[in-house]
Amino acid sequence: MKLFWKTGEPYVLATGAALAIILVMSLALVGVVMTNGLGYFWPRSLVKYVLTDGTAALGQVTQEENNPLTGKKRLQLKVANRDLLGQDFRWIDEKDITSRSLPTDALLLERREHGNFFGFLTGVTAEGVSLTAATPFGQLQQALRVVSERMKATTTIKQQMSDLNNRAERYRLKLLKLEFKGAEKNSTAIAGLTSEREKVLADFARLNDQATTTLAEITRITAQFTDVSGTAKEISLAEIVALQQPNSMSPLAKCAAYLERVRELLLDDPRESNTEGGLFPAIFGTVMMVLLMSLFSLPFGVVAAIYLREYARDGLVTRMVRIAVNNLAGVPSIVYGVFGLGFFVYGIGGSLDSLFFAERLPTPTFGTGGILWSSLTLALLTVPVIIVATEESLASIPKGIREGSLALGATKFQTLMKILLPMATPGIMTGLILSMARAAGEVAPLMIVGVVKLAPTLPFDTNFPFFHMDRKFMHLGFHIYDVGFQSPNVEAAKPMVYVTTMLLLAIVIIASSTAIYLRNRMRSRYTTSTF
Repeated sequence: MKLFWKTGEPYVLATGAALAIILVMSLALVGVVMTNGLGYFWPRSLVKYVLTDGTAALGQVTQEENNPLTGKKRLQLKVANRDLLGQDFRWIDEKDITSRSLPTDALLLERREHGNFFGFLTGVTAEGVSLTAATPFGQLQQALRVVSERMKATTTIKQQMSDLNNRAERYRLKLLKLEFKGAEKNSTAIAGLTSEREKVLADFARLNDQATTTLAEITRITAQFTDVSGTAKEISLAEIVALQQPNSMSPLAKCAAYLERVRELLLDDPRESNTEGGLFPAIFGTVMMVLLMSLFSLPFGVVAAIYLREYARDGLVTRMVRIAVNNLAGVPSIVYGVFGLGFFVYGIGGSLDSLFFAERLPTPTFGTGGILWSSLTLALLTVPVIIVATEESLASIPKGIREGSLALGATKFQTLMKILLPMATPGIMTGLILSMARAAGEVAPLMIVGVVKLAPTLPFDTNFPFFHMDRKFMHLGFHIYDVGFQSPNVEAAKPMVYVTTMLLLAIVIIASSTAIYLRNRMRSRYTTSTF
């Protein structure tokens, strides 16, 4: 027995068992997230329940459990119709149900406000639109197509208004700068810019009137519905995002509806306090922030590691720097957020405003949170990981390779650039992978230095200078926190929490897999016997 323990096999077995448990727990977590996230998009049947008290309920079954008071089975039903019922969900005991049915004419309306609506169509009112369909449902679909075309025209007008608004804002900022430098000596330029800005604002007002008129025409196209209890409800078709008859949909139609919901999630903007709609701004902000962080942290981390390993003399100062770098990796992220707020936002950003944007003060330009300061803050948070990984990779290269290169007449810099760095690239990529994974999931520092609940514009668009580093942005991690813990309707927001978590995991996995692929290719190219 003593020999068995001395061989170390029990420790190997214990380590393997611990690794297996961790893998099972990780896969179980991913499975739960994917099951709840992917299942959210599938069109569920609308079930009509008739209860013992004579009332009826129509909705989608979302959960089954035993009633903690009676011990009997009960169902959680998503009844929607928040504006009529005041709630999205209700519990129904199995013992109170007298009958179940799946009415084929039951409709599911996805609305821009007040959540979904479950009910039955009674009629369509379309002023100025000729509806030739024979059935009310056909007329509703026909009217929705007309409304969709007019909404697209309105969207085009709004895009033109956005461009005009950007031009007017540029003129306003130029006027501020000229007035700041001296209104009297720049009076001619000010007059010219004022005239140009007034023309732009006049065009903006004209398009705004046109859009308002079109929207007024659209809102007059309505449909009449009743809920399961017979309560009438008139809804403007402009408020309807999607229309479904889930009880009469074929499997192919349900697959098409599922793919449409996925497209909406990936490409559309959020609505309903971020509990409905898409996540494109948050996805874009997360990816852009991680890329900027990598661009900032990788060069500084690699240069610092090269200096510490190849150029710095081994002494007290160098050892203290290494200890400090190792300790920085364990500093809580919120501390980096506070440092970023004080140093980057108020320090550097405030100085930039004073030097280059003094005419805009007291309204800050760079002296407030933005994606630039968020990326720099996370770069500071992750750069110790890259330094340590790069140092270890350089240290693993045999000393004889350095000596052989120098003996052949290469300089130390040539040896570094042509031999050491290529051979150390796999280790550098390992540090980058770890830093990207950590940065993608950090939320606490971002809450201080730039992330917001809803960003009206993206940090990148088609307006000059295209990259707007001073803008605030949305982030999937903060979106999870906001929807899961700040939403007034927790049950309705729960599916979106799973979906957002799934997307964040997907982004981390895709980014890490890409980096791992590149690392493996570099490792196979520069492999040595020591690796």
